[in-house]
Amino acid sequence: MILLDILPKGESVNADQNCETLDRLRHAVRRKRPGLLRSGVVLQHDKATPHTAKRTKEWLERYRRDIIPHPAHSPDLAPSDFHLFGPLKRHLGGKKFEHKDELIGEVRDWFSKLDANFFTQRIYSLLPRWQKCIALHGDYIEK
Repeated sequence: MILLDILPKGESVNADQNCETLDRLRHAVRRKRPGLLRSGVVLQHDKATPHTAKRTKEWLERYRRDIIPHPAHSPDLAPSDFHLFGPLKRHLGGKKFEHKDELIGEVRDWFSKLDANFFTQRIYSLLPRWQKCIALHGDYIEK
């Protein structure tokens, strides 16, 4: 399940926007994968301000979500940074878009054509990296 959230140009994510996105994600999971919320959804957060803000922490406590801490400056441990944005960037490379809606449509189309194995293989390939990070007590791992 992919939740695509695009901010207006020049905006940055803050705690309010982060919690709104978490709400949309929670509702999408409830709608598309009934029962998954009861069995546990684990989120991966780094130390970015929207993730550590009081409002976000309250949201996480209210919905009893577990967090996998993400070491700072470790894009090789983040599924989206390591396995998603690279292929998406290659797909979009060289293409020109006149309007934001064209770009959003192209991104949605790209996501819709990915099969489940794309995500499964990439998530499982992170396990050895996470295990190494744990063994090194959170020290940074180079690719």
